[in-house]
Amino acid sequence: MTMANSQVEQRSDWRAVWRLIKPYWVSEERWKAIGLLATVVGLALGMVYVNVLLNQWNRDFYNALENKDFAAFRAQLWRFSYLAFIYIAVAIYKIYLTQALEIRWRAWMTSQYMNDWLAGQAYYRIEQSARADNPDQRIAEDLKYLTSGTLTLSLGLLSSVVTLVSFIGILWAVSGPISFMLFGHEREIPGYMVWFALAYAGIGSLLVAWIGKPLIGQNFMQQRFEADFRFGLIRIRENAESVALYRGEAQEHAYLNSRFTRIRENWWDIMRTTKRLNVASTFYEQFALIFPFLVGAPRYFGGAIKLGGLMQIASAFGQVQSALSWFIGAFTSLAEWKASVNRLAGFHATVDAARAIESGIRVERNGVAALRIESLSLSLPGGATLNQPLSAAIESGQRILVAGPSGCGKSTLFRAIAGIWPYGDGEVEIPQSSSLLFLPQRSYLPIGTLRAALTYPAAEDAYANEDIIARLDACRLTHLAPRLDEVDNWSQRLSPGEQQRLAFVRVLLIRPDMVFLDEASSALDSETEAAMYRLLTEELPDAAIISIAHREKVAQYHDERWQFVPDADDRDALHNGPRYRIAFSGIGAPVEAASQLSASRTQ
Repeated sequence: MTMANSQVEQRSDWRAVWRLIKPYWVSEERWKAIGLLATVVGLALGMVYVNVLLNQWNRDFYNALENKDFAAFRAQLWRFSYLAFIYIAVAIYKIYLTQALEIRWRAWMTSQYMNDWLAGQAYYRIEQSARADNPDQRIAEDLKYLTSGTLTLSLGLLSSVVTLVSFIGILWAVSGPISFMLFGHEREIPGYMVWFALAYAGIGSLLVAWIGKPLIGQNFMQQRFEADFRFGLIRIRENAESVALYRGEAQEHAYLNSRFTRIRENWWDIMRTTKRLNVASTFYEQFALIFPFLVGAPRYFGGAIKLGGLMQIASAFGQVQSALSWFIGAFTSLAEWKASVNRLAGFHATVDAARAIESGIRVERNGVAALRIESLSLSLPGGATLNQPLSAAIESGQRILVAGPSGCGKSTLFRAIAGIWPYGDGEVEIPQSSSLLFLPQRSYLPIGTLRAALTYPAAEDAYANEDIIARLDACRLTHLAPRLDEVDNWSQRLSPGEQQRLAFVRVLLIRPDMVFLDEASSALDSETEAAMYRLLTEELPDAAIISIAHREKVAQYHDERWQFVPDADDRDALHNGPRYRIAFSGIGAPVEAASQLSASRTQ
């Protein structure tokens, strides 16, 4: 993802935040969610009420101490005991139910984001366009920050507002007025402690917001850099053998070090900002401990209030000041939450954009007898056209070799037929009841049992054990039969040749009507490759087999050749690279002697 895209993501507004938060609260789980939230809010309000009672207790307890009233002192100790017990119980269940709501919300959101990311091959289109970095982090970590941060911050804000409403009246009443001389006239400020609390919190909040504003962008970039670094480590694990064979440790170390350098440099920026923020917030918090005594001392020493009254003022001031200072205490968490929300908003928009791409290539299933390709032209995501319009048909039992130079669009043709390539124009009509199977050069092997890797994408128990063992034996993988229920990362455990033969096992189990092999035997020796093709033709005599291959020996297992050749009449080749046309011929016939066959294919 480009830096410009990062800046766009950081500028997501609060409407985008609401679009992220809203879906769960109007979903099928809304009543359970609202019930849990109402309970948590009720417990939060209960904690505020207990704090009000504890504020009153402060006055009575310290008055008992000042009056040396042992009976009142003992009664206040008992009163404190049951208030403390109630407060602890309410606080414990508030945290417990908040966590329950958080995991329910996160589970629902994770399911929705995974569905949106996987639906319509959005994940594939995002990777092709490179419009969003590290979708794994956004789904795994940013969703966690969204749910936990939203609940923590919103409940904290609610508690602060209710605390402010509850204690500001108490502070107004117990602090009373203060009188002073100004320009020869006596002035009086009623409820003066409230005004001091407002001024104190207001100045502190403005100062913290000014100092800490860079943290939002810095946290945004830190999450991105951390994810990039983890991805680099994972890439080494996935390609350990290749790196080792190339002796690429120094290069990989330099690459990882460059990514970690970005983490370190950005972290130092965060440290410097946090240091300035901590200087302001720590001074603010520490001075707040003595500030109510400083401004309340004149009335206490003047005899207007007793010690209990002074302690009640200090307690009420602390509650009001703490409520007004919610922004100061939550600023760091708020910055981290906003950075995650910005990343999610950008990711959400990217997924929507990927799913909204209208494919110019229409792939439909209907009552045709053969797979038909009509006026199909392929393009790159940037718009460059790869080939002249192609029209052809693939019938049952055909054996077609697709050949041509690298980069001419052979694999892209397969992707278009599969319906995952939206860039281009034309139509692909597939027989309603035909099943198609595509084998890439490196097949995907999920982590799990070998049986699950063999039966993918079907369920692990989709095929009988004896059928699987028979197909393993046919594909020269007899040694893997005892390991069917062994769990491993098979893409790392098996050699490329074993992985490709495993893909042929899948073909024999699935038995599709059409098989598209994209360099699917490139890691096999010639003799094993020949055995695999003979096996396909024997086991699937009525299936169409379409292969992309660079080895000319593969041609003997096909009856027809589709050859990508540069278009001699293409005038834009110097600027955009050559465009290709596809010439049809029989195996062994000259490529250019295919005009009649090409014409018959388009009819």
